[in-house]
Amino acid sequence: MNTGERGIPLWLALLPVAVLMLLLATSVYLFGDASSAGPNQIALLLAAGVAQLLGARLGWHVLQEAMAQGIGLAINACLILLMVGMLIGVWMLSGTAPALIYYGLALLDPGFFYPAACVICALVSVTIGSSWTTAGTVGLALIGIAEVLGLSSAITAGAVVSGAYFGDKMSPLSDTTNLAPGVVGAELFEHVRHMTWTTLPALLIALILYSVLAWSTETAGTVSAGAVEAARSQIGAHFHLGVVPLLPLALLLAMAVRGVPAYPALAAGSLAGVLVALVYQPHAVLAFADPQRELAPAAALVRGVWSAMATGYELHSGNALLDELFSRGGMGSMLDTVWLIMSAMVFGASMERTGLLGRIVKSLMAGVKGTGSLVATTVGTCIGSNIITADQYISIVLPGRMFREEFERRGLHPVNLSRTLEDAGTMTSPLVPWNTCGAFMAATLGVATFAYLPYAFLNLLNPLIAIAWGVLGVGIRPASDP
Repeated sequence: MNTGERGIPLWLALLPVAVLMLLLATSVYLFGDASSAGPNQIALLLAAGVAQLLGARLGWHVLQEAMAQGIGLAINACLILLMVGMLIGVWMLSGTAPALIYYGLALLDPGFFYPAACVICALVSVTIGSSWTTAGTVGLALIGIAEVLGLSSAITAGAVVSGAYFGDKMSPLSDTTNLAPGVVGAELFEHVRHMTWTTLPALLIALILYSVLAWSTETAGTVSAGAVEAARSQIGAHFHLGVVPLLPLALLLAMAVRGVPAYPALAAGSLAGVLVALVYQPHAVLAFADPQRELAPAAALVRGVWSAMATGYELHSGNALLDELFSRGGMGSMLDTVWLIMSAMVFGASMERTGLLGRIVKSLMAGVKGTGSLVATTVGTCIGSNIITADQYISIVLPGRMFREEFERRGLHPVNLSRTLEDAGTMTSPLVPWNTCGAFMAATLGVATFAYLPYAFLNLLNPLIAIAWGVLGVGIRPASDP
């Protein structure tokens, strides 16, 4: 029987993880797509309870404090998630999102839509350094365009996630891009340059795959120009278009480029949307808030924007596709996701505080032999951390601390470790449904994590290329290099 520093058998440390996997599989089997609206949260809390029973010797107060600290780590993400929900509701009402879809329908052709979606999101994300903001703005519009064109929402979401996380990883403005080298003692721009070894090949292959899908999709090119124009005409009939509805987006992107934190930037974008809705789209606000004309116009306007922020916008145009497309958003739409994140953080904190996570990690170190296995073990630990702790930042910090000395002992430059942390920790975070990133992407784009996962090619390829380069010795920088 293998034991760790605290005498914990490995099988015992893995027991809560096994319970979690079994419960999540049962949840998906029984509830399908609705599993994220409660059943998955119950699975996470039950598995956390198993971990807490195994660590009961610590006392309830210690475990309670650990859970509170774990939830505290995710509070910022939850606040941003709620703010994005409000932003989406307001931008639907203000015509910002409809305008993006309206003009996108005129510019994007089904024959190159998927690779174009990936490139657009990559460019935006590199510019602003935020995958979440990219997905909540441009990504949301691309999903809408895909639905109107009759293209796959799952593939589009995969392309959006791939592009958004390219920028999240490669932009010097990104928090993870700064966090990874900071944890291991590498220089920021050396870290960014070194990541091109794994990220650019992954992006190139991803774009080829998206192009093949775009050319081979049965619906590509089959949507008539008349149908597209009809959709655009109906959008124009319900919203005033032009430059004004795009001003909230311009403000948000400008603030993000200037380094304004996500929460105040999203709040400013939402407020700008409220002003545009009241001044430029009053007819849409009144039709939404008071279709029977029972309130005074001023009261109806206030009620409209208030409702859009709280519970989202609803369009009643008579066109089922447009009604479904534009009826979304609001803080309330994000509450299931907030619950999911909090439940996941309780599980992760319970595993870490009881020493069960440390025992699992210790066993991983026993298999490290050469550089290839060291990189592979680091990748596996980052992915495991994303699954167990449900937090992207922990999945960078924890493995970074664990493997820093081992990389140094083997004469490897710190940028090798910082790159690997991002290749796996950053890139796989949106592929885990209960991870803060996976939960955010699913809630924002309206596509289940497991639905877009097979098409998030960049995120899937990056860890594999990192392992391959480690085994082959490609792009591995020795510590002796200046």
